[in-house]
Amino acid sequence: MASSDLDQLVGMGFDQERAQLALSKAGSIPDAIDWLDKNSEKSIDEIKAEDASTAESASADAGEVAMSMRCADCGKTFRTQGEVQFHANKSGHANFEESTEVLKPLTEEEKKAKLEDLRVKLAAKRAGQAEQDKLDKQKNDEIRRKATKETQDAKEALQAKERIKEAQAKKREKQEEIEARKRVQARIEEQKEERRRKAELEKAARLGQAPPEAAPAPAAAPAPPKPSAAYSEARLRLQTPSGTVQKTLPVETTLFEVAHQLTQEKGITVTNFTQTFPRKVFDSTDFGMTLKEAGMVPSAALIVG
Repeated sequence: MASSDLDQLVGMGFDQERAQLALSKAGSIPDAIDWLDKNSEKSIDEIKAEDASTAESASADAGEVAMSMRCADCGKTFRTQGEVQFHANKSGHANFEESTEVLKPLTEEEKKAKLEDLRVKLAAKRAGQAEQDKLDKQKNDEIRRKATKETQDAKEALQAKERIKEAQAKKREKQEEIEARKRVQARIEEQKEERRRKAELEKAARLGQAPPEAAPAPAAAPAPPKPSAAYSEARLRLQTPSGTVQKTLPVETTLFEVAHQLTQEKGITVTNFTQTFPRKVFDSTDFGMTLKEAGMVPSAALIVG
């Protein structure tokens, strides 16, 4: 084992002890690199234990020491038992025999040629692994982007529902304030009328006149006509930028759900609905209303904006 061979292996980044074992088993730098690659997962202790077991088995066998070993399956010859074992592991061949042929050591040119070939193969292997790592990273990045988008879409949908709920709450509060002001105003008018009536009675008593007749109570407003039939579904004619869509939906369906269906089916973003007759615009603050609450039962024609 030439020190220059060991220096070359160490210079390529291999551990010195492993490099020494590889050269002692393989006999040449190319074969040593193959051996190192094959045994990269084994520890030094495991390799030494295998060598001890092989030595004990060899000492138990009697016979003449061969100059070399020959593979009966492919005809290749080998200098050492380590080369035979490496060839058997790599090729799967199992038929070996002793040979008296003395193998000549590799020339410097042959060593350089094999080493260069091995470097090319090693570089190709590393390049292939780098490309696979790149593809794996791209795939993982795509999975992360998809998961992020799905999470963002779900978050935006939840925020939209929350905005609708807030708008509905504000709308209810505003309506309750209006009703409260109406009740207060009606009570003020009643009190004013009561004071006026009382003043007239007192004046009539002072003058010895008959009390004025009470003004007739205003006629009750006629009750709104009841629907002739109870509807459970509403027919909608929706005019979208890509054409007309007709749907029959339960009367409890919200405008938000209608907008969501159009987004899923037509890929459009709905900001408002305009009812053609009577003309009325329903924006995002009204999307919490049901079709029944929006007066779209039993049917309605809408322009999607």
